[in-house]
Amino acid sequence: QVQFVESGGGWVQSGGSLRLSCAASGTMISIYTMGWYRQAPGKQRELVAVITSGGSTNYADSVKGRFTISRDNAKNTMYLQMNSLQPEDTAAYYCNAKLPMIAYWGQGTQVTVSS
Repeated sequence: QVQFVESGGGWVQSGGSLRLSCAASGTMISIYTMGWYRQAPGKQRELVAVITSGGSTNYADSVKGRFTISRDNAKNTMYLQMNSLQPEDTAAYYCNAKLPMIAYWGQGTQVTVSS
C-alpha cells in the first residue's frame, strides 16, 4: 500500500521556522516529482514548491527565498524548510507525489503562524 505521511506542522510566531517532512512507504520517492501544496481556509489549494526526480526545484513567488524543498531518497523522505514564516503562510500543507499517470497525496499537516 502506497502512503505518504506529513509531519512537522505546528504553531509558530511570525518570523519563526518549521521543517515539514513527507515520509513514503510502499514505494520509492526517487521516481516521483515531489511537491508541497497548501490550502488556507476558504482558498484553493496552491503549489508551494516542487522538486523533480533529478533534483530541479521551483517555488511559488510568495515563498521564494524563505522556503527550501529537498529530498533524501535514501530515507525515502521529502522536506520543506520554512523560514521567516508569516501569518499568510498559515494553511494545511500537503505532500504530493506525481508520475505521468498517477498522483498521491498525504493527509496534510497544519501550520499556524501568529503575528
